[in-house]
Amino acid sequence: MAQPKTDPLRDLEAQTQQSDSHFARGLQKGRPRQPREYRRRRGPARALLALSLALLVTGIVLPQGLLLAASLVTAGVAMYLLTPPYDSDHPDLPLCAPVRSA
Repeated sequence: MAQPKTDPLRDLEAQTQQSDSHFARGLQKGRPRQPREYRRRRGPARALLALSLALLVTGIVLPQGLLLAASLVTAGVAMYLLTPPYDSDHPDLPLCAPVRSA
C-alpha cells in the first residue's frame, strides 16, 4: 500500500502555526520572536514586588515588625521570579562570572 505524499515541512509549519501563532508570524515577517517555551511572564513578579514595597512602607509607618519581615520575604520571592534562570551550559549569560584564562 502506497503512502500518500506528504510534505513534512508543511506539516511542521501548520503545527507551529496552531501551537504558537506569534512565533510563526514573526518568522514569516523576518523578525523572529522567542518560542512560547522561552518567553517569561514578569507581570506577577512585578505585582509581588509592588506589594512588598507597600508592605514595607506600611511596616515603617506603623511600627510593625511582622509587616517589615513579610515585605522582605515577598521582595526576595519577587526578585527570585525576576532573575533569569541560571544555566551552567551557557557561560555567556550575564549572571555567570566571566571565565579568565591564566
